[in-house]
Amino acid sequence: MIPQLLVLLNQAQKKSSLSLSVAWRFWRTPGIFQGVYKVKLFSIILESSMAQESPKNSAAEIPVTSNGEVDDSREHGFNRDLKRSLPAGLGLSETQITSHGFDSTKEGVIEAGAFQGGQRTQTKSGPVILADEIKNPAMEKLELVRKWSLNTYKCTRQIISEKLGRGSRTVDLELEAQIDILRDNKKKYENILRLAQTLSTQLFQMVHTQRQLGDAFADLSLKSLELHEEFGYNADTQKLLAKNGETLLGAINFFIASVNTLVNKTIEDTLMTVKQYESARIEYDAYRTDLEELNLGPRDANTLPKIEQSQHLFQAHKEKYDKMRNDVSIKLKFLEENKVKVLHNQLVLFHNAIAAYFAGNQKQLEQTLKQFHIKLKTPGVDAPSWLEEQ
Repeated sequence: MIPQLLVLLNQAQKKSSLSLSVAWRFWRTPGIFQGVYKVKLFSIILESSMAQESPKNSAAEIPVTSNGEVDDSREHGFNRDLKRSLPAGLGLSETQITSHGFDSTKEGVIEAGAFQGGQRTQTKSGPVILADEIKNPAMEKLELVRKWSLNTYKCTRQIISEKLGRGSRTVDLELEAQIDILRDNKKKYENILRLAQTLSTQLFQMVHTQRQLGDAFADLSLKSLELHEEFGYNADTQKLLAKNGETLLGAINFFIASVNTLVNKTIEDTLMTVKQYESARIEYDAYRTDLEELNLGPRDANTLPKIEQSQHLFQAHKEKYDKMRNDVSIKLKFLEENKVKVLHNQLVLFHNAIAAYFAGNQKQLEQTLKQFHIKLKTPGVDAPSWLEEQ
């Protein structure tokens, strides 16, 4: 009876009509199944439970071929049917569902790949490395230091070669002559400026002394009745001389300010451009020499990239040198025009003021200051406030 009952249970299990609760009831009934039959009933119950828990489709079944390998043709068929069932144009990723055995720790693995026109792009497993688009600031600084060091080395070698008379240098004869004249004129203008400042200091001391002497004569004129007129004449003369001296001092100070602006600002700015031009010339000659040395050497696969890079650097520094040379030429031209205009006015002012002062022509002296729009400060009077200026 027991073997017949097992046959019925097998048939029911194959037809998926065996209820797990009914099979479990047979298992717990004492005295019905013993020994091998009880083990057989346990396997039937296990297979029934697995069949009820697994999905009722062909994708969850893992058929095995005659070689013992897993036959995944039915699985691919299920995936193909799933693709066809998806509507086109949704932009979804292609999904493959792979089932594993019951002894596996994972029930399934879902692999997603980009859907490209019905073709599957297989993604490789492994760590994902994101490209670092942002450069490291430390590496950028290190690269700048390296380029600066290489450029400094080349320029220093070029300067030493020129000092020793071994290296050649590029010379623009006309421009170099103009630069030499400018530097010589700057020294001469600085000497004139220094002497004019000395004259201004001495004249200020003389005017200050004359003013004190005029005050002393005026005081004695009031206290000495017998010499009242004599002290009074001298007091008026010294005060007049002090006044004219202050007028001349204003003209000299205006001359000093204009020449100082010309020498220490305008000419100095041009000389700064000249220094940049000379630095560009040294760099140009350094890279020119480097390119000439490479061209004299052998040409092979190792030297050709170096020659091309040297040619590129030489061309860049040549363009910089040409630009700086043009800038210097333009600045020298404008400086010459500005220098002539400024010095012409200032020299006329200085001559007229000195001549009028020593000639005693007070009106001519005052007219000279008005001509150049020079305003004198009244001694002992502070500058007007901002409210008074308004």
